[in-house]
Amino acid sequence: MRSTRLFGRRLTVIALGLLLSGLTVGAPVAPAVLSPDDVGRLRSVTEARISPDGKWIAAVVSCQREAGDAPGGNYAELHVWSVATGQARPFVTGQVAVSAPEWSPDGRLIAFLLKRGGDAKTQVWTIPADGGEAAPATQSATDVLAFRWHPDGSRLAYVAQPAPSAREQELEKKGYNFIYFEENLRPRALHLVGLPAGGVFPEPVLLVGDLSVWDFCFSPDGARIALSAAERNLVDHEYMFQKIYLLELAGRTLTPWVDPDGKLGSLAFSPDGAKLAYTAAIERKDHAVSQVFVVAADARTPRNLTPPAFAGHAVWAGWQDADTVLYLAGEGVRQTLSAVAWRGGERRMLLDGAAYGLAFGVPHAARDGRVMALTGHTAAYPPELFVWTGAGEPRRLSHSNPWLSERALGRQEVIRYAARDGRSIEGLLVHPTAVEPGRKPPLVVVVHGGPEAHYSDGWLTRYSEPVQVLAGTGYLVFLPNYRASTGYGVAFAAEGYGDPAGKEFDDIADGIDYLVGRDLADAGRVGLIGGSYGGYAAAWFATYYTRYVRAVCMFVGISDLVSKRGTTDIPYEELHVHSGKPLEQMWDLALQRSPLYHAEKSRSAVLILGGAQDPRVHPSQSLEFYRQLKMTGHPAVRLVQYPGEGHGNRRQPGRIDSLHRQLQWLDWYVRDLRPLDGPLPPLDLSDRYGLTLPNR
Repeated sequence: MRSTRLFGRRLTVIALGLLLSGLTVGAPVAPAVLSPDDVGRLRSVTEARISPDGKWIAAVVSCQREAGDAPGGNYAELHVWSVATGQARPFVTGQVAVSAPEWSPDGRLIAFLLKRGGDAKTQVWTIPADGGEAAPATQSATDVLAFRWHPDGSRLAYVAQPAPSAREQELEKKGYNFIYFEENLRPRALHLVGLPAGGVFPEPVLLVGDLSVWDFCFSPDGARIALSAAERNLVDHEYMFQKIYLLELAGRTLTPWVDPDGKLGSLAFSPDGAKLAYTAAIERKDHAVSQVFVVAADARTPRNLTPPAFAGHAVWAGWQDADTVLYLAGEGVRQTLSAVAWRGGERRMLLDGAAYGLAFGVPHAARDGRVMALTGHTAAYPPELFVWTGAGEPRRLSHSNPWLSERALGRQEVIRYAARDGRSIEGLLVHPTAVEPGRKPPLVVVVHGGPEAHYSDGWLTRYSEPVQVLAGTGYLVFLPNYRASTGYGVAFAAEGYGDPAGKEFDDIADGIDYLVGRDLADAGRVGLIGGSYGGYAAAWFATYYTRYVRAVCMFVGISDLVSKRGTTDIPYEELHVHSGKPLEQMWDLALQRSPLYHAEKSRSAVLILGGAQDPRVHPSQSLEFYRQLKMTGHPAVRLVQYPGEGHGNRRQPGRIDSLHRQLQWLDWYVRDLRPLDGPLPPLDLSDRYGLTLPNR
């Protein structure tokens, strides 16, 4: 075993006292920076639906649980805003989790999904638009997964899995509930049911029972349903094998309509019911939804409306009128909303978020198409509610975190630099709120997952990526949109195809060189954090590119491309849009692009975090990496797993701990330059959580 002296000589830490002078009564007090506790109290507007008459907006406000609450996901309340006055009324609030609000066609009811009661199933609930008590509208034996109003307003269509049979339930009670891996899957069935009357719930009608329905929409006359479905209820099949079907309600005939041969996004019938707009990948190996298509109801050949060589990704499509398609796209770090004739032609950009510093989401229009509700965020605040009339700047209606104006936030800017092969790479840079005189700031690189994702120029801080907290404690924070990111066109995204950890992560290394070369950051104090594919980058920089970083935080990350193939729940997605070859044809490449293969090279402190029940990146990826690093004599490695969590932490205990633990690790090894062969940071962080606990 090698000596730990290879990790460098111990550093002598000299404590410098702070000299307080020149303070006078009444001197201005600098605003506080964003703290970890502040991250835990952020609220945001996550969904918005405008009423048919355009006068009201129903929106979901997400509120995080406090540290001492029962473990669980965020609370989510239903509020309704007046478009005219901007005033809001609370409708369903408290310790609830509302989602998917939808106005009835006549605007008299708001329907939404809600689970009320410990053993209850998620049902569709409704509440009168003028206020009153909410009541369940469905009695599904299993959780309702999605729903839509029928255009006549008297019925609902919803997706739910069949209930276990009496025999299956009895076997479970007796302990014979064995796991038949990926065999005894229940489909996501589509049902139609009338609204309850007088306390009586009509019996639902099964419309589609042998496919798994992931999305659907009604034609305006209610006679047909366009639906996207796959043969099996697997995430991998949702990603890679969905097709579009047309269901005629009168005869309940289901006809295959379009096979996109790749990833599939949103569906929307035109106002005249004669056409369907949808978003999809351009081909099977396209790793993300990127194009907008339209297909006539009496045809099967779609037309691609996306501009040629589009340097962006179209993620949603809808209709402005019967002849005009709308689509939302990511174009670099900005979002755009464009219109194009359904027969093709030049697009008209209707809204460019960059003009207002706004990153915005999918718009939802009133019946006349002129007034839209949308959520949006900026570098100064998380997602809020906006209304837009089709011209000028969207008008902000909600102010969920008024206290944020009292916080000093790091200045955020868009940067571009040349990679080693000359390719222009874009990213975001958040400057520290204060710097140490005479010393360049430490740098933390934050790497997004996917890689089919990208950072937008908006609010960037969350529990796993505490960007503004880092800026508030003196770090320069860099968020690169490396090659394989979305938002820059299909060709840019495809540069990672069959080349894992190649140009993708070289771009990140080149970004570090760029910032250090401009004297913006201290080359000796660099850290890197990331989750999922970003966790893969963290592991790669802890090993292959260890010379660049002093410490990393790897969250739900990949360490072994060989074993990952056999343990993930998306093996076909990995094959078709990332690797391009089966494992037997790329053993050597898979091995050499695995951080595990380079573990012996590591001279970086490695914090490994992840969910103990992660189906996407199996917990064994973390364990393999930890064990191999330890077996090479690495003195600065720690593995923390979160019970009950999957691919990302849903409940607040894991969120709170991962936030504090990453900050502690970076401060210990990057900011303060503690020796790698010295003591590890304290293990117990519970004193930082804000919990009331017994004395030690």
